[in-house]
Amino acid sequence: MSSAKIPALRVLRTRSYATASRSSLGALSAAARARAEQLSSQWKGTSATGGNTKNFIGGQFIESKASDWIDVVDPATQTVLTRVPETTSAEFDEAVATASAAFQTWKRSSVLTRQRFIFELQYLLRKHGDAIANSIVLEQGKTFADAQGDLLRGLQVVETASGIPTALLGNHIEVSKDMDTSARRLPLGVCASIAPFNFPAMIPLWTIPMAIATGNTLILKPSERDPGAAMIIAELCQRAGLPEGVLSIVHGTVPTVNAICDSSIIKAISFVGGDRAGKHIYERGRKTGKRVQANLGAKNHAVLMPDANRNHALNSLLGAAFGAAGQRCMAISVAVLVGNAQSWLPELVERAKKLHLNQGFEKGADLGPVISQAAKKRIEGLIASAEEQGGKIILDGRGIEVPGYPDGNWVGPTVIQATTDMRCYREEIFGPVLIVVTADTLDDALAIVNANPYGNGTAIFTQSGATARKFENEVEVGQIGINVPIPVPLPMFSWSGNKASFLGDIPFYGRNGIDFYTQNKTTTSLWKAEDAIGNKASVDMPTHH
Repeated sequence: MSSAKIPALRVLRTRSYATASRSSLGALSAAARARAEQLSSQWKGTSATGGNTKNFIGGQFIESKASDWIDVVDPATQTVLTRVPETTSAEFDEAVATASAAFQTWKRSSVLTRQRFIFELQYLLRKHGDAIANSIVLEQGKTFADAQGDLLRGLQVVETASGIPTALLGNHIEVSKDMDTSARRLPLGVCASIAPFNFPAMIPLWTIPMAIATGNTLILKPSERDPGAAMIIAELCQRAGLPEGVLSIVHGTVPTVNAICDSSIIKAISFVGGDRAGKHIYERGRKTGKRVQANLGAKNHAVLMPDANRNHALNSLLGAAFGAAGQRCMAISVAVLVGNAQSWLPELVERAKKLHLNQGFEKGADLGPVISQAAKKRIEGLIASAEEQGGKIILDGRGIEVPGYPDGNWVGPTVIQATTDMRCYREEIFGPVLIVVTADTLDDALAIVNANPYGNGTAIFTQSGATARKFENEVEVGQIGINVPIPVPLPMFSWSGNKASFLGDIPFYGRNGIDFYTQNKTTTSLWKAEDAIGNKASVDMPTHH
């Protein structure tokens, strides 16, 4: 898995070796420490007390022989929770070989067998949901309630996948006398999923049920920043009766990603993450003939019309902009205040000031820390750039101190008045920062949204059906909310981000998810009725020899 082949190595680099000075759990709160100890004692593949995270290959949690390890730290205290291996070439090859061998059996399993696995998995995910949420709070920094939401949105995909017998129904028609054509969906083979840090449960659960229910085997690479949720999910898959090798988990950074892209055995890659990594994976994966779906960056706008329900619009905007510390690809990061709605800005700021920043297990926490010290530095740099370019920082979240957590990656809610030519508007900040721009009319607001290269999500707040209809018809964004701030479709639909926010031909989950993980096979057969023999026994005297 040499990374020397590509100049894109520096493009993809997400490695963030911890600078933590604490290796014990002393800096954790009592609540966090108790949960960390419980996770380490109850789950085979993960540790939250300083031990190593394991690979999951051939149905076994295996200690890696890697020489390079990455520290996973609690973003609120910099406590080292676990170490993630840079999976070796031999270990990666073993995972691929195991997945390939398992595919030969799993592809022949009945659709009802795969459905029973999905039923059992959804039961176990609900039963052990708190453990997954605890891991997310410790490693990623979300509040406990938000971490539960992370899991539940993924669980919706699992539950939708339980309808797999209906989803895989084929077609059959008699195309001519005694001639039939039938079409059916068959699995691709070994597939891969590369998950981001911001949804450590939801994104694996976008891919695991869809790939496996359709008869494929899957190799998952979680984010090296928060692998715990994926490891718990893997163990739950094992408990649900998934055969050895159908799901594998390997860890690492650039070398592991490149090995996935270059493998001739892996047939498809599903990726969610940033622009540079996504473009690299898409281009490199396509060179080896793979299907690739890549959800990339975003700059999502909410248009607030003056006739909107003011209280609902402002509260929705706050939740969508600052929830999960703004680390969502569907976060509202730009508010377009139209006409008289511009007068709502002071109230928006006052409400934002009341949001409570704290560690995710602390009572009353509205948002937690950002994922890393590097992320904090980048976010603060983009905030500073606004002032340098003539923007106005109305609410500044830099320099926030949280009692009891002096080393946390804290960035508080930030509101910036800016223009569309400023760096803070053009770049995805991926933090709790809301850019505010103004427009005189709906047409002006539409022009702003449509000029932006991204097309993940957008929302409009209005009480006018005509206004909503015009916006819906004319906005050039894939996922539209009308009085709904984060319009992510439920999984019976398909993800529909577009423009520069998506690369690939087939998006995630829903009907399209089935399409991504399957290939069509048609059979045309001719059985002439007059050729049928043995329809009736003859009792006549034979007249021939």
